[in-house]
Amino acid sequence: MKKSAFMWVVAGALTLTSCGSVPLTGRSQLNLVSDSQVLQSGLSAYTSFMQSATVSSDKVQSDQVTRVGKRIAAATEKYLTENGLAAEVKNYSWEFNLVKDDQVNAFCMPGGKIVVYEGLMKLVNSDDDLAVVLGHEVAHAVAKHSNERLSQQMLAQYGGQAMGMILQNKSYQTQAIAQKVYGLGANYAVILPFSRKHESEADYIGLALMSLAGYNPDNAVGFWQKMSANGSSKVPEFMSTHPSDSKRISDIQKNLPTIKQKFYTAAVTTTATKSATTTSTKSAKASQKKTTSKSKKK
Repeated sequence: MKKSAFMWVVAGALTLTSCGSVPLTGRSQLNLVSDSQVLQSGLSAYTSFMQSATVSSDKVQSDQVTRVGKRIAAATEKYLTENGLAAEVKNYSWEFNLVKDDQVNAFCMPGGKIVVYEGLMKLVNSDDDLAVVLGHEVAHAVAKHSNERLSQQMLAQYGGQAMGMILQNKSYQTQAIAQKVYGLGANYAVILPFSRKHESEADYIGLALMSLAGYNPDNAVGFWQKMSANGSSKVPEFMSTHPSDSKRISDIQKNLPTIKQKFYTAAVTTTATKSATTTSTKSAKASQKKTTSKSKKK
């Protein structure tokens, strides 16, 4: 098959690839790689990292990471199951680890393998603070951002090959300049904007997930303000994979009323109802015991 024909076949395959949608936001996304491929590579990378990392010896903080993480994971699976996405639950094998490292950071591998660094815990004053971080990381897994990131890189690569074909009869100098410009364009116009979109989307979904788990999403504003104050370097937003601190906080403040109404209020009400029901049942049983005891005495 000629190279030009091959590129048309590739383009056709990309066009015909089915699109999915992101849970909780409904955004359409293009995935050119299968879940099994991403999960396998993610597990391999995670296993390799954990073999070289030092697990934290701080039991209190490690238990906190596990406790909050599992609660958010359970709420996430419950939401997916109740909203027709039960098949997605099989993709997750949740694991939450705290590692000994002063970096103020955390990351999530596909499939729910999440790592928190001890340095970040210095900014965590409560379970609600930690839920902001873990909700954000779980959101990356739920939204399949790794799949989409790989797809975008593939598209950029195919685009580069196509440009190579177009320029093949041009001078070496022309080819070099064009490829350099294309590389910058693909990076700033495709890959980085998608990275920022993923981060903003993970903020929104993370707020929803922590709310569904019963954690207060209002803590997100104060926590990200602490993260901003802790940052030592400022990179212009158009060159960063993350939204600027001010934009992130502004977006969170804008989304909080909706998040609280749709997810947090319902979760808290449900929890309160269950608690009241449990208390009522215990009281009824206690009352019945007393009545039975008095009857026996008579």
